[in-house]
Amino acid sequence: MKHCLILSIGVCLLLMSLPKQAKAQDDSILDMLPAILSGVKRLPRSIDFKVALPSIGQANQYVIELDRWDIPSNKSNPVKTTDNLQAAIDWATAQGFNQIVIPNGHFLIGKYGNAIYQRGIELDSNIELILSPSTILEMGQNDKWNYCVIAINGKENVIVRGGTIKGDKATHIFTPRAGGGNAHDEGHGICTSRAKRVLIENMRINNLTGDGVLIVGNNNTIDSTDITIRKNIISYNRRQGVSVVGGVRIKIENNEIHHIRGTSPQFGVDIEGAGRTDRDIIIRKNTFHHNRGGDIVNTSGKNTFIIDNVLHQGTPGSDNRYIDGPLVTWERTDNVIAHNTITMFDRSVNGLLGYIQYSGDNDNNTQVTYVHDNVCNGCGMHWYNAADVDIRRNLFDGYFLSLNNVKRATVIDNNVNYGPEGTPRYCWNYRMHASTGFASGNTLEGEPFTVPLSSTPYFQQCVVQGF
Repeated sequence: MKHCLILSIGVCLLLMSLPKQAKAQDDSILDMLPAILSGVKRLPRSIDFKVALPSIGQANQYVIELDRWDIPSNKSNPVKTTDNLQAAIDWATAQGFNQIVIPNGHFLIGKYGNAIYQRGIELDSNIELILSPSTILEMGQNDKWNYCVIAINGKENVIVRGGTIKGDKATHIFTPRAGGGNAHDEGHGICTSRAKRVLIENMRINNLTGDGVLIVGNNNTIDSTDITIRKNIISYNRRQGVSVVGGVRIKIENNEIHHIRGTSPQFGVDIEGAGRTDRDIIIRKNTFHHNRGGDIVNTSGKNTFIIDNVLHQGTPGSDNRYIDGPLVTWERTDNVIAHNTITMFDRSVNGLLGYIQYSGDNDNNTQVTYVHDNVCNGCGMHWYNAADVDIRRNLFDGYFLSLNNVKRATVIDNNVNYGPEGTPRYCWNYRMHASTGFASGNTLEGEPFTVPLSSTPYFQQCVVQGF
């Protein structure tokens, strides 16, 4: 009842009447209320799922005894380190310890798995693995296409937290594979495959030849579920910060993801199921910067919430330009995009578009894409060959809002500003082509601006007036 000190009795009664599931969410409870309170960040659609955290019971801790297990902690002998560290973890698990601590040290790991896979540490169910503050698990130099520094395969109730996971990006041997090509883009920090209830938090995960974290399923019916990635710094990987390739109920929250570059797609977060199910995903309160491809791309995710993130190019200049742009979704996906701040200085291949929805043409997606209360600094947004978009209360500084051949668009209370003095002034600050829908309350430089959307497609002429 602490909220009752500042809220009305009616609001307090409403809070008390919410179902237990709603109360239990770690989302701000106010996000689920109508916008009757000053400063509430409204979502156009409530988050209707909860990402379950692991439950491993009362902690029974074992601190690995490095001397007893003869584990090198001086960045040497990766095969011995891997074997003996794995033996210590397996023994502790068999003895009933569910919280296992790796002491401070620099542990070089990696051993032969198969012709294309370098094996790291593998975890069982019902375990919390804690890396001490100065602990580094580093993948030793290898020439394999694939590796996982830590693998969680088909397990449940697993926590990994603390310390640093490091890849071999600087020393990796890029041996060509039979048939040609040497991408070597599957070297990952933490891999979850068909896993349930996993928490990864308070870690530094960097310098991987592939992704910081890979979430993957193995077919259309078995996907990873209830995976939480929070409060990590994920950086300097070649392919991605986080890849979701078959995941249901995924939360990526309060991370800093930066300097992802080296091999495509080079995004901070990539949702790309490749035929698997990606659904019920929250990407919230993360900071992205200096990511070569872009910050967030959703090619397959349904019921995805992208909220309260900062997406920033980093610094001006060709070395930091996005390829695709900060935020990209496909028309077949299902998104709520709200309260994000997006900043660009230089053009990507899509121009100065902070958000672009790529068309699927024949996807026939009946879900509404909600884009509310975002700020675009030096950038705009664009949809084409799509339908059912709801665009409200967004601010565009220095670029335009564009719809091309979009059906049933709702465009309400947005504001477009010209860029600073001396920068280009675009004659199509609201660019609408062959699009239908409803618009009201929109402004240009704070003054009312009519966007004539209706049941008749509107074709806007680009007419320069006053500049």
